[in-house]
Formats: sequence, structure tokens, C-alpha cells
Amino acid sequence: MFRKTYLEIDLEALRHNISEVKEKFPGYGYYFGVVKANAYGAGIYCVNAMAEAGVNYFAVSSLEEALGVRKINKSVPVLVMEPICFEGLDTAAENDITVTVDNAGYFDKMVAAGKRIKFHIKIDCGMNRFGLTDKNDVRHIFETANENQYLEGVFTQLSSGSGERFEKQIKLFKERTSLIDLSAVSIVHVDRSLTMEQHEKLNFANGVRLGIVMYGFPKTAPVLSLKRKLLNKLAGKKPPEPSVLSLKNVFSFYSEVLEIKDIKPGESVGYGGMFDSGTKTRVAVIPYGFADFSLIGKTCVYIGGKKRDIVVNYMDVTSATVDGTVKPGDKVEIFGENLTVYRASRLAGVNVYKLLTSVTNRVPRVYRDGGKTVEVKY
Repeated sequence: MFRKTYLEIDLEALRHNISEVKEKFPGYGYYFGVVKANAYGAGIYCVNAMAEAGVNYFAVSSLEEALGVRKINKSVPVLVMEPICFEGLDTAAENDITVTVDNAGYFDKMVAAGKRIKFHIKIDCGMNRFGLTDKNDVRHIFETANENQYLEGVFTQLSSGSGERFEKQIKLFKERTSLIDLSAVSIVHVDRSLTMEQHEKLNFANGVRLGIVMYGFPKTAPVLSLKRKLLNKLAGKKPPEPSVLSLKNVFSFYSEVLEIKDIKPGESVGYGGMFDSGTKTRVAVIPYGFADFSLIGKTCVYIGGKKRDIVVNYMDVTSATVDGTVKPGDKVEIFGENLTVYRASRLAGVNVYKLLTSVTNRVPRVYRDGGKTVEVKY
């Protein structure tokens, strides 16, 4: 790489996290690796490491993403969890990609056209995004599917994994699949990684979808912010149960100091004088901006293990105040060991999902696997 700004992915940590899930939750025959949004920002290159650790089905949100997986891995099944355009069915079939059926009209059109395709039925249990709500439609698809339209699975998306909302969702799922023999379906997947810990395993499900947990983030953050603790206390909520999973961080985001600027009193930094300390100040110019990290803000970075305040963000670079110990070429941690992803997301005012997927594809991904290093650009 020429510009020393990159997202580092620890493949050993990724494998550990998947193995940890399989050890603590061993009752499933299918462990789906959710790799939508460029594998939550980690990059599709990591799918083979997931397969090595025990992921035996991939899940994505679009046909384009599924084709991206197929460029890296030809053998592990891939499910597109959202409906695809009818014109894409032949491409999906040609690449052994499983599609989602979420309405009877779409399915009937598939049958009439004689499309050969493997599919999963999606049931809507209250998310009101995609999915069937009429049990008669579910029965119609189940009974009409033939060797061309091979029904392999049934699934839903849970909005919560405990409490009354969870119980209502499970009741809806059972009602909406009540006219079919669910045991005759090869794969039934209901839980995702952030709900599987919150209740006993569902006896009719043999698949679970692993998303954010693979990348090192369980259902509860290891340390809640003081603000969150106070809000929970005021609301009368019990502290969340800690996760049983011992996970490792997969992501670290780095850059380097490109230049040092000594700012005199009365001088400013940035367009229109974005920053003016009023005193003599030393500023480090770092080669990453909001075109690299869309959630970048005036928070902080770490240089030499010390916190440095960000004062200006541009499209391509960032300026942070430093002292005389910092020099060009010094490594900059945007998030990682010192500024954890959890803390960085709190500072940005977003959840972990948004933070990680806000690292754009302009940033190369560097994969560490023991002593091996591979750089991939997306």
C-alpha cells in the first residue's frame, strides 16, 4: 500500500469467535455466516477463514453480494436473505445461490417460468420488512414446490430474543407455518447471534445466523457507559446478563502521521478557520478523512499510546493536536487496542454495526493470519 491507512482484520480471532459459538451453542446443524455489507466491513476475503472455523452456509442481502462470495468460495452454500429481481434468478441458479421467497405471487411466477432454483421461505413475525403472513400462502408454496423449485429452508428475523415481544414472534412463526410439516424442511433458522443467547434453543430450529458475534461483539457490551447504566436504573431495568461467550476483537483501524504543523498564535487550521486554539499549537496531519470513515468526528485518536484530540476533519485527511514527541511516520490508532470499537461507537453516537460499516471501501483491508499478511482492496 502507498497510503498507510488500513483496516486490519485478525483472522485467528475470527476463527476463535466462531469456534467459541459452536462450543457454547453446539445444538445446530447449520451455522450461517452473515457476510452482508462486505462482511460488516471486514471484507469478503475472510469467508474462507469462516468456513475453516465451521461456518457451513453464508448469508447476504443481495445477489451482487452473493456473487462476490462466489468469487472467493465456490463450495459453501450462499443464501440471499432479501428478495431478488426475477431477472436475477437464472444467475443465482447458475452460481448455486439460494434465494428467498416472501410472497406467493413471486413464487407462482417462478413456477410458471419453470425456473430451477433452491429457495428458503421467509416468514414475517412482526418486523414488517419481508416475509409471508398468510399461512395458506405458506402451505401453497410448500405443496407446489417441485424438483425445479427446491424448498430447502424456512426462516424469520427476530426483533428481540426475550420477553413478551419474543414470545409473540414465536407464536406467529408457529401459526404461520402450522399448515406445513416443518420437520420435512431441511433447514429452519430463526435466531441470529444477538438473540440465541437470550432463550433456550428452539426445538424446531436447526440453524442459527451468526452476524456481529463473529467479529467479536456479543449480545451485551463488556462495559456499559455510565449514562446507559443510569438510564437503565431510572427505567427500573435490570442490568443485562453478561454474555457466556469469550470473544476476541477482529478489527483495528490504523493510519500514520503524514506531516507536523506548528501553528502560531493567531493562525488557524482548516477551511474558514475551523480550529483556532489562540495559542501555539502542534498539529499532526493524518491521511484519512470522511471519504475513508464516514462517521469520523472531532473525537480522538491514539498516537504512541496516548490520546490525541481531533480538531479538523476533511474529506481526505484529519488533523489532531499533538506534543513534541510525535513525528511523521508514527502509527495512528483510529480504533483498536486503546480506543476500542465499543468506545469509538459511543463517541460517534452510533452502534457498532454503523461504525464498522462506515469504513469505506477506499480503505484497504489487511488480513493478519499468524505470521502471514495479505492486503486486499475493495
